[in-house]
Amino acid sequence: MTRNILVTGGGTGIGYAIAERFIADGDTVYLTGRRPAVLDKAAAALGDRAHALPCDHTDPDQLTALASRLPDRLDVLVNNAGGNTGFDLPERAGLAALAEAWWSNLNANLLSAVLTTHALADRLTEGASVIHIGSIAADQGSGSYGAAKAALSSWNIDLARTLGPRDITTNIVSPGYIADTEFFRDKLTPDRRNTLIANTFTHRPGAPADIAETVHFLTTPGAHHITAQTINVNGGAHPTR
Repeated sequence: MTRNILVTGGGTGIGYAIAERFIADGDTVYLTGRRPAVLDKAAAALGDRAHALPCDHTDPDQLTALASRLPDRLDVLVNNAGGNTGFDLPERAGLAALAEAWWSNLNANLLSAVLTTHALADRLTEGASVIHIGSIAADQGSGSYGAAKAALSSWNIDLARTLGPRDITTNIVSPGYIADTEFFRDKLTPDRRNTLIANTFTHRPGAPADIAETVHFLTTPGAHHITAQTINVNGGAHPTR
């Protein structure tokens, strides 16, 4: 049966790769994001099963409008929208600037997922899957961005407890260094890139397809007893036991 998939932040990078993976199964994918032109380009490249729906997922009014354009049944929700939206503060920045920087990342990476999931929870079918894209920064520390991703993982446990009685699973997929994404593009010096690769056991950067395949697996019957978990996909850069 064809599934309905929503991928937030689906126009580029990891989000695009996730959409592409589900479309390869014959699913219908709804791509959202704040940039209509980027979404339209992505949907055109992905074909007739992809639909572009602009939305800022931190805005309750836009989410309400989005819900009216989505199907009544959603089988998979991927909360991918986010990124390090904080900004470098001057050395003597005041508390107001510090607060703005922290709220920016909390809104983009935590509140967007919370609002989206709650807005669409009633549309999730029995047996549906929710996946949030986290970050290695939640475990290794990265200011407000890492703190927001850590909070996302904590909230996911509460969400799993809430959705579990409806046979809905919810998990975090936590990438390390993923090349060919806007998050890292033009932001890494060669030395920093080499260091990130050297920190892995696989001695290569991750690719968007690595994350897409893990997300896809979590929506299959073989993964349906996995919930309230953080799945690390980082080549061993952050090992666990």
